[in-house]
Amino acid sequence: MNPTIERYLTTVQKPARYTGGEYNSVVKNLNDIKVRAAMCFPDTYEIGMSNLGIKILYGVLNQMEQVWCERVFAPWGDMEDVLRNENIPLYALESGDPLQNFDFIGFSLGYELAYTNILNILNLAGIPLRSGDRKDLFPLIVAGGSCTYNPEPLAPFVDIVCIGEGEDLICELLLLIEKAKDENWTKEQCLLSASQIEGIYVPSLYNVTYHNNGTINSIIPTDGAPPIVKKRIVRDMNLSYYPEDPVVPSTEIVQDRVAVELFRGCIRGCRFCQAGFIYRPVRKRDQKLVERHAIETCKNTGYQEVTLSSLSSSDYPPLIDLCDNLSQWSSEQHVNISLPSLRADNFSTSLMSRLQGGRKSGLTFAPEAGSQRLRDAINKNIKEEDLLNACRAAFSGGWNSVKLYFMLGLPTETDEDILGIAELANKVHKTWKDHSPNRSRGVRITVSTSCFIPKADTPFQWEAQVPREEYLRRVNLLREHITNRSVTYNWHDPETSFLEAIFSCGDRKLANVIETAWKNGAKMDSWSEYFNLDLWLDAFKKCDIDPTFYANREREKDEVLPWSIISDGVKIAYLWKEREACYQSKITPDCRVKCSNCGANQFCDGGVCNA
Repeated sequence: MNPTIERYLTTVQKPARYTGGEYNSVVKNLNDIKVRAAMCFPDTYEIGMSNLGIKILYGVLNQMEQVWCERVFAPWGDMEDVLRNENIPLYALESGDPLQNFDFIGFSLGYELAYTNILNILNLAGIPLRSGDRKDLFPLIVAGGSCTYNPEPLAPFVDIVCIGEGEDLICELLLLIEKAKDENWTKEQCLLSASQIEGIYVPSLYNVTYHNNGTINSIIPTDGAPPIVKKRIVRDMNLSYYPEDPVVPSTEIVQDRVAVELFRGCIRGCRFCQAGFIYRPVRKRDQKLVERHAIETCKNTGYQEVTLSSLSSSDYPPLIDLCDNLSQWSSEQHVNISLPSLRADNFSTSLMSRLQGGRKSGLTFAPEAGSQRLRDAINKNIKEEDLLNACRAAFSGGWNSVKLYFMLGLPTETDEDILGIAELANKVHKTWKDHSPNRSRGVRITVSTSCFIPKADTPFQWEAQVPREEYLRRVNLLREHITNRSVTYNWHDPETSFLEAIFSCGDRKLANVIETAWKNGAKMDSWSEYFNLDLWLDAFKKCDIDPTFYANREREKDEVLPWSIISDGVKIAYLWKEREACYQSKITPDCRVKCSNCGANQFCDGGVCNA
């Protein structure tokens, strides 16, 4: 470690963020490797170290003998001041070497409000921000993650974008980089070759033209780049790499536990949910493999909690058998098994009691909307009786705390739908009064609302976000009608949701705004300690761009969307059909009930989905 950094560690918050040396971290001899890779997470250590995707890619790359992958996280403000004041470039944790010494710098993007952190990391490393200003082959700046299904706001900053799941794709890319390095390719040669790998999007190989009204006229590939970039997926989860010996953090992190994926994808088809579409089709991991991953990872790390994760964990067919098989081991080893992503329509008190060892911690359900009409419109496929039956079973079994999540501003929402949230909370309270065996303990019912954000590759990608003032009106309407003292109401601020909507639907013209906002001081925008909307509004003004054009404008059916060249396999015609079904409040059955021919079965063997 740099001696100057070591001297300052006692002056910054959570110094373990910056020291490296954690148990299971990978250190290789530089003389034995050909490609140096840095896996960057554009947020703090405790957020990035909780990310399963980072752990998977770190393990996958370090299995390659000729590659050494290290980790980099965004420093908090106090450490950033140290780096800048002492002229120390940002470094990787394993070696302590400056980031600019690496061949491959990969950013994992799961949240639009991390975009300024990417620029801040590059600047701290002494690396030019824009791809066009980086003339040498290395370092190559690569982006991946769910945000890259619309990569355009970052297009001028990154060299390569990985679309889809990265386990196989990133290995192919690193092999190409090794060849480019051995043969002394130019950057242009490398990018052209990379563009021919399925799942790789090279922004500089596409020319974008615009209409006078600001909408996109065309996106034209050049130099043989593919007209459509199709995502990559792991077709067989049983063959997918899982990190049974992940790096054990030296300080507390947000998700300080083992996480084992049950499956990827989702059968449900909620029309607002980007993850439910981009991760199609459903691919399950074998029960015995899940059991092995959980047990071995706990042995190798010392963790005493395992989360069985997925987009909808209670939809895993052998879930009961899995939990039964893990119960004896978890009891003997004092390991807790947790199960997030529960649905009210398949809630099981016996399962929850088994997992929690008799503990009655709070339960969380996400009805999303207050009326059945609106739940049908968004294809949530949960009825009021499902929620109340789940609450009845939970309260009867001794639970006395429940959290309910909703969205405001959903397409077709009315004030009647909003008031339905308060009515539903009251019905949950009455259910507790009627069925709790011990009312003296009281009950905690928490209602939380967030602002709807249109996302790429969903049926609602053409929708507008309600203006901030309208969202707050709806918040106040609901707040005035939640009068039950046992119900607590929390709501998400509209400012960050507004910014997220802008960039989730934005084009590459927004790159100027991102850079200007960063120069204004914007960074760590997902943290309330740093977020300042005025910095962004000033940036939009300086760049002569109207932010409402992106966030609050409904798009036409035939409009060329910024992400039109990116395909997750789901047909555009299917998404539009689902949007029309929303306005008729018609539901679409889940994938187990009936295949809706969305198009994602092209990724299934024989074209048959095994959901």
